[in-house]
Amino acid sequence: MSAVTQAATRSRTGRDTGHRSKLPAFLLLAALFAGPAARASNASDAPLATAIADLQSGKADEAATLLREALSADARSAEASNLLCRVEYTLQQFDQAASHCEKAVQISPQNARYHLWFGRALGERASRASFLSAFSLAKKTREEFEIAVRLDPHDQDALTDLGEFYEEAPGAVGGGMDKAEGVAKQMEALDPARGHQMRGGLAEKNKDLDAAEQEFKTAISHANHPAFQWMALASFYRRHERWPEMEAAVKSGEAAAAHDHHAAVALYNGATILARANREPELAVKLFESYIASPDKTEEAPAVDALVRLAKLRKQMGDASGAEREREAALSLAHEYKPAQDLKL
Repeated sequence: MSAVTQAATRSRTGRDTGHRSKLPAFLLLAALFAGPAARASNASDAPLATAIADLQSGKADEAATLLREALSADARSAEASNLLCRVEYTLQQFDQAASHCEKAVQISPQNARYHLWFGRALGERASRASFLSAFSLAKKTREEFEIAVRLDPHDQDALTDLGEFYEEAPGAVGGGMDKAEGVAKQMEALDPARGHQMRGGLAEKNKDLDAAEQEFKTAISHANHPAFQWMALASFYRRHERWPEMEAAVKSGEAAAAHDHHAAVALYNGATILARANREPELAVKLFESYIASPDKTEEAPAVDALVRLAKLRKQMGDASGAEREREAALSLAHEYKPAQDLKL
């Protein structure tokens, strides 16, 4: 992947897990329900509230059906367009996702979250485009992230995406470590844990691994929900093949999540780290199973994706029937999810 396409997608795909640690689930849901779906006191809003719940729990097919019906009834619903974009994003249908997110932005240009999601969809399109198209899409991705931060300087997800874009992108598309440092400073004022985690990534990028490790550890000490930061530290160790420390950090993250029902996504992150490292497959299976069974799943780690990853693990461990069971469960949530359709068992 070129520096341009990597910059456009890394903020969303994360350094290691496929879905980076975001706001704790309860804060994410609070942010989601602060929009039109929170006002589901009348019949027209009720389908959107149900669609949000379906999206967060992983029922992509059900959410998509509700949202298409809502758009048939009101084609100018920015919230329905944005939510359908996010469902399509979950299904890796990035062209359709970008189209619906763009529509939401056009209808409601002052909504920071709509710009954030449009930028994310554009970033994924960039990763699949030719170089010239990717260059243009990467610039547009940055612009959308910048608009999101300008509209809501307190949106930590938008700051994270923008900061990671600046960190990875060449100057030709608007990147730069000095810009990333500025975003890290903003983040630290809002959430010290996430600020230190961001600084850890910057130090790692600058090949100062001692400073990076210390920043990731400091993030843990400042965290209200440290399971996420433990998994970020584990991801750092994975990238540098420090296997015993990686495994210990994942286990510490698991222990922290056991006492924090808002940290379910951290279990997914830890499982993915272990799977990518090809270490402790039994623990990876356990963490995936715990996440899938949790009532606190979110779209940041789609249940359908977790099921496909679990199916692959079971296949590697020689459990063909278990792998097929997980694949079928994934398709029951999202029958058009291509990774599940293409999974060879």
